[in-house]
Amino acid sequence: MRALLIHADRFEYETKSPTKMAEELPEGRSKAQSFQEALVVFSTVEPSDEDIAAVAENVSSDVVEVCGKVEAERVVLYPYAHLSPHLAGPGLAVDVLKAVEEAIRSKGVEVHRSPFGWYKAFEIRCKGHPLSELSREYTSEKKAGREEVVEKISSSYLILMPDGREIPVDMDDVDSLSPLGDDHPLKKFILSEEIGRSKGVEPPSIKAMQRLELVDYEAASDRGHFRLYPKGHLVFKLLESWAEQIAVERIGAMQIDTPIMYDWSQPDIRSQGMSFHERHYTIKTEENREFVLRFAGDFGLFRMMKDATLSYRNLPLRIYEFSKSFRLEQRGELTGLKRLRAFHMPDVHCFDRDIDEGWKEYMLLYRNYSDLADATGVEYAVAFRIVKDFYDKYKQNIVELLKYSDRPALIEVLSEMKHYWAVKHEFNGIDSIGGAVQLSTVQLDVADAERYGIVFVDEDGKKKGCIICHSSIGSIERWLYVLLEEALKQKKPSFPFWLSPTQVRLIPVGESFIPDCESLSKSLGARVDIDDTDDSVGKKIRNAEREWINMIIVIGEKEKSSGRYPVRLRTGEIKDMTMEQLVDEIRRLSGGYPSARLPLPVKLSKRPVFRG
Repeated sequence: MRALLIHADRFEYETKSPTKMAEELPEGRSKAQSFQEALVVFSTVEPSDEDIAAVAENVSSDVVEVCGKVEAERVVLYPYAHLSPHLAGPGLAVDVLKAVEEAIRSKGVEVHRSPFGWYKAFEIRCKGHPLSELSREYTSEKKAGREEVVEKISSSYLILMPDGREIPVDMDDVDSLSPLGDDHPLKKFILSEEIGRSKGVEPPSIKAMQRLELVDYEAASDRGHFRLYPKGHLVFKLLESWAEQIAVERIGAMQIDTPIMYDWSQPDIRSQGMSFHERHYTIKTEENREFVLRFAGDFGLFRMMKDATLSYRNLPLRIYEFSKSFRLEQRGELTGLKRLRAFHMPDVHCFDRDIDEGWKEYMLLYRNYSDLADATGVEYAVAFRIVKDFYDKYKQNIVELLKYSDRPALIEVLSEMKHYWAVKHEFNGIDSIGGAVQLSTVQLDVADAERYGIVFVDEDGKKKGCIICHSSIGSIERWLYVLLEEALKQKKPSFPFWLSPTQVRLIPVGESFIPDCESLSKSLGARVDIDDTDDSVGKKIRNAEREWINMIIVIGEKEKSSGRYPVRLRTGEIKDMTMEQLVDEIRRLSGGYPSARLPLPVKLSKRPVFRG
C-alpha cells in the first residue's frame, strides 16, 4: 500500500459520480464533507496487500504515530489511485481500506473513510511544517522499528575507562555524568544524543560552507543534495583519497565498485532493505520495474560475495568500496552536511572465519579509524553498543581499544541482540553547538552471512557462514561537516594544512613583485596562490584571513633581497623564515596525507565569483 500523508488546516471533498466499481454510500451521509485539523491519508492499495490484517496493523500504527506527532485531531482515509501503477482489485482495495479504518479507530483516533470508486472533487490546505507532507510504503511484513525493539530489549549504561573502571550512568540523572567533567566530549555526546538535549539551532557550518564557496544547496535538485564548488571539490577529493589510503594501503582491502540501484522485487534486496529500517528512494523504469537506490554499499557487495567461492585460506578477506548512497530523510531532519539525502560512504567489510578472527579484524579497524580521527584534530566521543553476554566475555577487548585511543567510552549494554550485530561502536564528532554526528563505525555481524548465502569452505570441507565486520570510515560529507564545525570553535578558524584549498597566499606589495611571487609559488611544494588584485595590502591580508588561509606572506623589496619571508600563521604569530625553513615547515604540516593541485587559477584576478 502506498500513501501520502498531509497534515491539513482544512480538507474538503464532494462525491460526484460513481464508477463501475463504486461502493455504496453510507445511508444518510452527505456527499460534501469538510474537516479541520486533519491528517489526510491519500491511499493506493496494491495487489501485494493480500494479508489484510497485517497491512492494516502496519498502516494504522504508523498513521496513529504520525497523527500524534503532528497533533492532528482526526484522520481522513482517502482512496487515491495515482500513487502506484499496480492497483489491487476493487474487492481487495475496499477490504483493506475498511480494515485500516477500523484499526485506526480501535487505537482511539477519530477516523473518516472516503468512499471508494467515486469521482470526487477536493480542496486541501496543507500546514507546511517539516512533517506536514510524508510519503509512505506499507507492506504486510511486521514492523520492527526502533520503538518496538526497545519495548522488548532493555538497556543499561555505563562509562568504561581506559583502565577498565566502570562508572554507572543513569540517563535520568545528569549528575551521574559528573566524573567526566563539564567540557568532556563524551558528556556532550550523551547530553545531545542519548538524553536528547539538542539545542535545535542551525549549525554555523552552513553559512561558512557557502561563504567560503565550498558547498551549496542546489535548488534544481531534491532537498538534501548539494553542489560542490572547485574548493569544496578539492577538499572532498582529498578526503576520498585519504579514505582510500587508509582502506587499501593500511588495512589491505581490495577495492570494488557496484551499481547504485537494485531491483526492489528481489527477495534478498527487499529483505535487506527492510532490515535497515531506512527511508528508501525508489524509481520506476519504462518496463514498470521498481528499483531502490542503495542506502549502503552492502547491496552489491553481498550479492558479489554470494557468488564468490571462498575457502578458509582466503580469510580474513577485506573489501573496500567508495559508494554513493541515498536515504530519503524527512524534510524537517535535513541539516546542511550533517544530515542529507545523498552522500558518499567509504566502506570496508571484513569477512572472517569465526568470532575470534572477527574480533581481530574489528580491533584493526578501530585502531585505524582512531588514528584518522586523531589526525584531523576534531573533537569526538566513542560509544559502544553491545549485547550483555558479549560484554561479559569480551570486555577486555574493548578496554584495549580504549587504551589505544586514550579516552573513555559510553557503553550501552543490551539484554539481547537488536539487529544483526553483537557489538558495534561509533566515533561521534562534536560540533560547535554541542551536537553530535556519527563518523566512523564498526559492527560485528553474526547473522547476515548465512542469511545472504555468504559461505566459505572450512578445513573439514563443510560450508560455513562468515562473520562480517561492517565498517564505514564515515561519509565524506560528515567529515567535511565536523571539520568546518571544529574550525568554527577556534578564535581564528582554519582547516588542517593538508585540507586547505589554498595553503599559502602570497601578497605582492606592488605589481612589480608579482613575478617574484610567481617564482616563489613554484618552489614551495604547496597550494599557493597570489593576490594580484588592486586592493591595498591590508585589505588583502584581511581577505586571506577571511578565507582561512594557513600561511600569508607579503612580498616586497626587503623579502626579495634578503631571501627571508615573514610568514603570518593562523595563530596570529609571524615567523621569519628562509626558503629552506619554509619548505621544511610545509613538508612537516603536509605529513603523509594526500596532495592535490590548486583548484582555481593561481592569480586571484583570474577567478570567477561563484557565490556573490
